[in-house]
Amino acid sequence: MTSHERVVLWVAILSSFVAFLDGSIVNVALPAIAADLGGGLATQQWVLDGYLLTLGSLILVAGALSDIYGRVHVLRTGLVLFGLASLLCAVAPTGPVLVAARLLQGAEGALLVPSSLALITSTFQEEPRARDIGLWTGWTGTAFIVGPVLGGVLVDTIGWRWVFGINVVPIAATMLLLAGLHDPARGSATTHVDIPGALLAALGLAGTVYALIMQGTLGWGSSLVLAPFAAGLACLAGFIWWQARATHPMMPLGLFRIRNFGVGNLATAAVYAGLSLGLFIIPIFLQEVAAFSALAAGLATIPLTIMSLSFSTLFGTLAGKHGPRLFMGLGPLLGGCGFLLMLTSRDPLDYWWQVLPGVVLFGLGLSITVAPLTAAVLGSIAADRSGIGSAINNAVARVAGLVAVAAMGTIVGTTLDYDSFHRVLLVTAVLLYAGAAISAIGIRNPPVPAPAVAPEAAAACHDRNVNGGPRP
Repeated sequence: MTSHERVVLWVAILSSFVAFLDGSIVNVALPAIAADLGGGLATQQWVLDGYLLTLGSLILVAGALSDIYGRVHVLRTGLVLFGLASLLCAVAPTGPVLVAARLLQGAEGALLVPSSLALITSTFQEEPRARDIGLWTGWTGTAFIVGPVLGGVLVDTIGWRWVFGINVVPIAATMLLLAGLHDPARGSATTHVDIPGALLAALGLAGTVYALIMQGTLGWGSSLVLAPFAAGLACLAGFIWWQARATHPMMPLGLFRIRNFGVGNLATAAVYAGLSLGLFIIPIFLQEVAAFSALAAGLATIPLTIMSLSFSTLFGTLAGKHGPRLFMGLGPLLGGCGFLLMLTSRDPLDYWWQVLPGVVLFGLGLSITVAPLTAAVLGSIAADRSGIGSAINNAVARVAGLVAVAAMGTIVGTTLDYDSFHRVLLVTAVLLYAGAAISAIGIRNPPVPAPAVAPEAAAACHDRNVNGGPRP
């Protein structure tokens, strides 16, 4: 790896790490936020889903902007704005102000993820690209996992507001590295941003997510739930209709005709819905039901960090050599078994026997899955479409997580206890098993290139076919 490639890789890792960290570090802080600002489970859901809502809604537009204006320029802009939104979260005086700041954070986070991954796919050749996507996956994926640990330390020591203030550290480091990178010269391409598509996607997600969260308190019979739910579904249907007809769609539906891209995104939806659901419920359950401290709840998932750092690069490299299908089928299967193992949890909770084995198995399954999944999806499309391809895959992942967390109230019911925790574990396992089945049935490994033939052997083979024997 050259020094330039090494800088590109670290810029991509740190940029995505910031965005992913803010989607996970807040999990362990949610009980403290609700206790300080009020609002109960609904506030906790909105603080998490507000971020995912704008991230998922705008990430497709951000992918198009990355292809139009360049990865480095979009990353630099996104990092500055993300830092400002983080500071607003840190000083928010009320729940609604915090949710509004989280909406802004998600919008800026959308600028970071597709540009960072597209930077990798446009810099590295195919075989090392699989290895480097594994490195990117391993390090950025740890943001989902190290977030609760770091959040627990901050909440128990200096307060929940610092889970947002800590963002300035990776942002500053990334800006320093970005100073040495520049986008290649670009032609005078006409700028096309799908504004109608962005509005339809944002309104569609906002309506459905609002309904899923608020039905926990208002019930499905309330017009304040049914009306936005119906309007949201109508906007989502309108979004698909518009994408099929727009001259410059934000989500080109033709990409889904590419088998591994379409199937890979379907698997992504199932796997990331389960991942988001599981990582949301575990720290909350451990604090609110099992009486763990915020730090202890964060440390409970530390095996996931260790497994991800240890194995993601390995499985990314293996998928590059042997194809992604086996890993995408096996990984979610093991992850689902990990959540089923946690069904042994009973009051009083024994973490070492009732939670830890499942967390370890889930961590192994996650490490096996994520890098091959990312490589399969992005490796199926041309490099010049990597920005929008990465944006679509990330949008699918974030929206799946958004809807899963929004539906938490329906799964949990009125009280979070051992029974409702077990229901969430079952739903999570089913989602991961669905991802495994989709991958095993639908993903195709790329063809193995034919070995190079020496000129003399090729000539002999030609003569054998033409003249019935080798040349004298």
